[in-house]
Amino acid sequence: MDRTEKNGTMNMTKGQPLKLLLLFALPLMFGSIFQQLYTVVDTAIVGQGVGMNALASLGIVDWLNWLIFSMASGFTQGISIMVSQKYGEGDLQSLRRIVGQGAALMLLLTVLLTATGVLGIPHFLRLMNAPEELRPMAALYSTILFGGFIAAAFYNFTASMLRAEGDSRTPLFAMIISSLVNIGLDALTVFVFGWGIAGAAGATVFSQLIAGLICGIRMWQHRELRFSFRDLRLTRDITPELIRLSLPVSLMNLIISVGGVFVQSIVNGFGVHFIAGYTATNKLYGLLEIAAVSYGYAVTTYVGQNYGAKESLRIRKGVRSAVFLSILTSAAIGLSMIVFGKQVLSLFLNREDPESFDLAMQTAYRFLFIMASCLPILYLLYVYRSALQGMGHTRSAMVSGIIEFVMRVGLAVIVLFTRFSDGLFLAEVAAWLGAAVFLGVRYYVKRP
Repeated sequence: MDRTEKNGTMNMTKGQPLKLLLLFALPLMFGSIFQQLYTVVDTAIVGQGVGMNALASLGIVDWLNWLIFSMASGFTQGISIMVSQKYGEGDLQSLRRIVGQGAALMLLLTVLLTATGVLGIPHFLRLMNAPEELRPMAALYSTILFGGFIAAAFYNFTASMLRAEGDSRTPLFAMIISSLVNIGLDALTVFVFGWGIAGAAGATVFSQLIAGLICGIRMWQHRELRFSFRDLRLTRDITPELIRLSLPVSLMNLIISVGGVFVQSIVNGFGVHFIAGYTATNKLYGLLEIAAVSYGYAVTTYVGQNYGAKESLRIRKGVRSAVFLSILTSAAIGLSMIVFGKQVLSLFLNREDPESFDLAMQTAYRFLFIMASCLPILYLLYVYRSALQGMGHTRSAMVSGIIEFVMRVGLAVIVLFTRFSDGLFLAEVAAWLGAAVFLGVRYYVKRP
């Protein structure tokens, strides 16, 4: 049976790899653009409408929030690998059981992460050496996000299942609608109702719920993804394999996040202006890696389907195409950020105090320039890690996370003793480089 473009899905075992990767990745890129748009607008509204301290409050919990959210995202990526491989094999009968048991595991993980986030935030802020004047706003923002974490987990799971079958268009539509809703609610809650940072957090949770509902409805329309209550029962033939694939990716994100939290704790010791500038650039991180994430999802789905179909030569050709696209795209994005970065960063920083604005801008642009200049390294990291994950080698991804942790934390410790603040910016690039080298070598050893 020809499954190409069936119900909006894409059979990636046939056709020209470069074209397939682009067709799959482009909707994800557009979706990511809208996702980053509402992140940028959310940050700009908080920075301009609430103030510099509010912006810094977002910054000190950035990595902490990402720690919780990325663990769930990593777990869904692992589940989607098995779905892609079975789809490539043509074993559609097994998909419902895989998706059902994956949903049950995700529900358990969501409950655990929600409790950890809500109950742990005050302790995390103390461990991170967060400035006392910023802790109340930071705690309020994170508590609301963690309290509504089930909305983000629901969207991550449903979108991942759709992408695993080759449907990248529905997540795009969901993200466009979600972004527009979030931007409107941000402006309403902050500027009209005056709810400040709590309004921004509530708008984010509600928009994530909208995105999840859109993807959930579409997923239910895919017959092979529509599981029953019976499929939720964990079994010995599927559950251990789902955990084997998912846990290393989730742990990789956890390890990377812990390193980021450690770096943030050192950033917090350089004062509000440095924190605000660092935060402004971190909010642009998503824009820098938009295409990298999209190519990564495309490569995982492409390699997963072709691995299941035992198409070794297509895997090699597809990864070569992804490397070419990644280098070209990252160079273009990096150059544009170097040229226009200050104009974009100024959207986040309040100009009421010119001296504070200048100090924060100097920090923000130095960080942005370093990351933009080295962006191809990050893109190659995504390609090779995604290729390995598509073949089921998720432990390699976990090892790459350990390497990122060592590089990032190692340089941060040097900064702690030398007070050379720019070392924190170099730590990020060093983490990319160490992981990219390992993953590149690992891919060429493990490729079929």
